[in-house]
Amino acid sequence: MNCPVDWPEPIVRVQSLSESEVPVIPDRYIKPPLERPTAAKQTDASDVNIPIIDLQRLDGDDHDLRATILGQISEACRKWGFFQILNHGVNPQLLDRAREVWREFFHLPMEIKHVYANSPKTYEGYGSRLGVEKGAILDWSDYYYLHYLPLSLKDCNKWPALPADCREVLDEYGRELVKLCGRLMKLLSINLGLEEDVLQNAFGGQNIGACLRVNFYPKCPQPDLALGLSSHSDPGGMTLLLPDHQVPGLQVRREDEWITVKPAPHAFIVNIGDQIQVISNAIYKSVEHRVIVNAAKERVSLAFFYNPKSDIPIEPVKELLAPDKPALYAPMTFDEYRLFIRMRGPRGKSQVDSLKSR
Repeated sequence: MNCPVDWPEPIVRVQSLSESEVPVIPDRYIKPPLERPTAAKQTDASDVNIPIIDLQRLDGDDHDLRATILGQISEACRKWGFFQILNHGVNPQLLDRAREVWREFFHLPMEIKHVYANSPKTYEGYGSRLGVEKGAILDWSDYYYLHYLPLSLKDCNKWPALPADCREVLDEYGRELVKLCGRLMKLLSINLGLEEDVLQNAFGGQNIGACLRVNFYPKCPQPDLALGLSSHSDPGGMTLLLPDHQVPGLQVRREDEWITVKPAPHAFIVNIGDQIQVISNAIYKSVEHRVIVNAAKERVSLAFFYNPKSDIPIEPVKELLAPDKPALYAPMTFDEYRLFIRMRGPRGKSQVDSLKSR
């Protein structure tokens, strides 16, 4: 299975469609009735949200408080697959500037952005579709994808040169989030009853992958017919999302309903990816989520993916297995799994579920 070197059809920038003020979206963006935002129950109630966990006193002297915070994280990983973290140690000013740098990029003239146009071979650069299936129904979004780790893939020349401080801001942002993800991996490992470095070692130790996808969701004249990002679980290890601070859009599946996430100021939204579900033998769950769009407002969000080394087999860690708890998944490298995903595009939880040992 080889990834094509080019897209199956000419690329249309969703932002250009939006700015042309078409009153009706093209058929290519109209979801089948059962996949539309209004097809299933949605919960926007102000008192319903994913867990919000304050990390401020996690490393203090109060052992009871540390145990409480660890317990909150454990429950969120097992029951939700999603949670928000406050007081995580990343400078709020950096978060604001990172988000704003990308908003400015997406509002640059198209000829400047097009210099960074991507292909399905690596997805790196400025893009407008996920998956290479000809005639597929597309999402109402553009994006920019780039690598941080391994360093052999990091190429700052593929990062936008404008705005002027973009590369500097991105570099600092990447360094800070790699550190934060490493810290969270220790907590997830401890909560499985393992030594703190077991999950990290299953990822390849320090030889991990890290990349960023910046999502731009333009205004959509028919938001009830489209999605900014189709329902999916994240294929990688762990995702830290910096959401738009003004416009909600992320929805998380909870049993038979979709819960609209209310972002807390300067929080990251953490979600478990398919690889951690596999390594934990499904004790931790990756969870379906999607993005709805808005008729009146655009949105920008930054999804940072912390992934295993791409060429080592990912499988349940031995310490979690027993005669009555056999491995649920056969080994597969992240490279193999990622190619599998890229060929097909977002498809709910069907991707990771199809890996279960028969």
